[in-house]
Amino acid sequence: MVSNDRGQAHALEAITAGMLLLASVLFALQVTAVTPLTGSTSSQHIENQQARLAEGVLAAEAENGTVVPTVLYWNESESQFHGAADDGYHSGGPPTAFGTVLNQTLRDRNIAFDVNVFYVRENGQRERHSMVDLGSPSDHASTATRSFTLYDDDRIRYENGSAGPPLENASYFAPDVGPDSRLYNVVELEVVVWRM
Repeated sequence: MVSNDRGQAHALEAITAGMLLLASVLFALQVTAVTPLTGSTSSQHIENQQARLAEGVLAAEAENGTVVPTVLYWNESESQFHGAADDGYHSGGPPTAFGTVLNQTLRDRNIAFDVNVFYVRENGQRERHSMVDLGSPSDHASTATRSFTLYDDDRIRYENGSAGPPLENASYFAPDVGPDSRLYNVVELEVVVWRM
């Protein structure tokens, strides 16, 4: 004969297991917070939109010819971009046509951005020089990049925008990696954007 005690023990075990499962689900729901930064399709849409906006600015301004003069907007005596701190501009884009477009397109829409210039050293090592530093990008930042070729006869820009000495005779942060050719260096401009 089978005792009823064994059936009651199984029933009690099942009820206890169910209560533990329900308690853990309730605890998990209370611990999880939904915030404006919680991943969702809308935040992914905003990130994609910001990335396309940065890519569009870079493409349009490369076509307009405003990016290279901004990259060459270099103060030789201070070893930094004209009017910038050692680690880049902190209030927005540089005072050039490209910087104006960055400010109007991004900053005026409450989109923060950093602009970095990557270049290659003679030994092939890749280095970074900051042009704009508006802070640390969020985890949801997007990046747009574009490469530009600099030649020996490209000219450094003075603070008023006029042409200075050619790169091959200037003191510039990126070195001449093609001393036996017209090529000076290839730089990659990176624009990192995120919501303020």
